[in-house]
Amino acid sequence: MDLVRQEDRRRLMRRRRINFALHMAFAASTSVCALILAVLLIDTLIDGLKFLRPELIANYPSRRPEASGMKSAIVGTLLMLFIMAPLAFVLGVGAAIWLEEYAKKNRLTRLIELNIRTLAGVPSIVYGILGLTIFVRGLMLERSLIAGALTMTLLVLPVIIVSSREALKAVPRSRREASYALGADRWQTVSRVVLPSALPGILTGVILAMSRAIGETAPLVMIGALTYIAFLPDSLMSSFTVIPIQIFNWVSRPQVSFHELAAAGIIVLLAMLLLMNFSAILLRNNYQKMI
Repeated sequence: MDLVRQEDRRRLMRRRRINFALHMAFAASTSVCALILAVLLIDTLIDGLKFLRPELIANYPSRRPEASGMKSAIVGTLLMLFIMAPLAFVLGVGAAIWLEEYAKKNRLTRLIELNIRTLAGVPSIVYGILGLTIFVRGLMLERSLIAGALTMTLLVLPVIIVSSREALKAVPRSRREASYALGADRWQTVSRVVLPSALPGILTGVILAMSRAIGETAPLVMIGALTYIAFLPDSLMSSFTVIPIQIFNWVSRPQVSFHELAAAGIIVLLAMLLLMNFSAILLRNNYQKMI
């Protein structure tokens, strides 16, 4: 009996040592990543503070760094976001509701689910090639704002579908059964019980997907978004640019001043991303209190 107890103690001590070693390894890796991120942010702030002034937002791009701004890029990003968000929300959430609440669980739906999860991990450049083929050349939309918005909608749709399905799955089955017991049909149950309960998770996923979209460059480069534009888009068929492409244009210049201007643009883009992520947190918390 004593030998068994000693063996159990040795196993317990070994597990504790392994647990402590893994804990320290994970803490060290997290600290290294946080340190690298902090260094990058500090370096960006030091370089960009010089050009972080109202003219950066109010002026159009210029060949002179001191007079250059990113007004057209900011407006182009916001316009693309306003077009993309309702399209992605309606299509993505609608597809998630159909797959989770209406579609039969058979080989076809399993194949669709597998393809959607695969598309969520596809590199963004593939969506740029798809947008170039379908929207720019196939539908003859040229290199326009609407072509860019539709391409970015394709990019975020798989992410929104997957996150929306997970939010719908998280709604307890008992709520559906209670709704059916009160005489509600399937659509009434989905629209009045399931969807309001899943809305915090759905909105969080949609906003985070939008945050990813406004930071992407490769798909828009593929469809031909301009790197230099000194006017605002006045229609859906107008040429456009976005913040990441404007930053890429400045970084590619040899002058140090343009590199500092790009750092200021990165700060503006980071501020937009943090604002969107903070909005996702607020929406989730508010809806959770209402439910």
